[in-house]
Amino acid sequence: MPDSFHTRLGCSTISFRHQPLAEALDTITGLGFTEIDLGALPGVCDHVPFVLDENAVRDVSATVAASGVRVRSINGDIGDLNVALDAAGRAARDRHLAMLVELTAATGAEALVLPCGALEHEPVASLDEDLATVAGELAAAAQVATDRGVALWTESLHFFRLCFNIERAQQLTDRLDENVGIVLDFSHIVASGGDPIDFVDRFGPRIRHVHIRDAVPGNINLSVGNGQVDFASGLKRLADAGYFGHFALELETRDVTHDERPAAAAAAGNLISALI
Repeated sequence: MPDSFHTRLGCSTISFRHQPLAEALDTITGLGFTEIDLGALPGVCDHVPFVLDENAVRDVSATVAASGVRVRSINGDIGDLNVALDAAGRAARDRHLAMLVELTAATGAEALVLPCGALEHEPVASLDEDLATVAGELAAAAQVATDRGVALWTESLHFFRLCFNIERAQQLTDRLDENVGIVLDFSHIVASGGDPIDFVDRFGPRIRHVHIRDAVPGNINLSVGNGQVDFASGLKRLADAGYFGHFALELETRDVTHDERPAAAAAAGNLISALI
């Protein structure tokens, strides 16, 4: 019989990125989860085709609908937001964004999530220019999303990207349009040497979603309980800050085999459910 997890806790399909989408959804719902984040990250999770057209939106939406699961967000990527584009590049990015927003709406998801810059800590121009460029791209994307009736969030601290620590996340957030929400990811904060409580204290009112995965400094790919994240303290601080949003296990872990992954996801779901 499936476990019964907290109603605010879902599971990202990234957790089962090695499986085709329909199989991953079967695994997730079979464990007892009723909500997902849908991974649409080229090179990380191919559950959504990178070449995303109307047919692909329809096919992915139908597959998700058939599973009966709710979709909280689409975790997507439209390219390096701090890199200048020529006319053809701009047209391609705008098209990809439009299709991701359509997918968000078609699946009934609340929001599209975009990254905080390129997969590189060093800026392309200068840090100020790059942060302004990223903030501008996110603001423009938020307007596209709003026009379609969905929200736009960003993972403002991502250990591998331009905004790789809390100070960079602060600098980006200072420039962000008020319509852009923030996703807190415990693993990226701890991997960067940061403190999730500090993150909540700084950005609490803007946090719209939370990703759950364990980490140690320098390594984000650990199962819940195998790293240094103090989930109990972090989740309590979120609650004390008035956070009533949802959480998603994003178990892109490398310390279990694929055969062990469902049991690890269930164990993480039970542990986090008890703490929410």
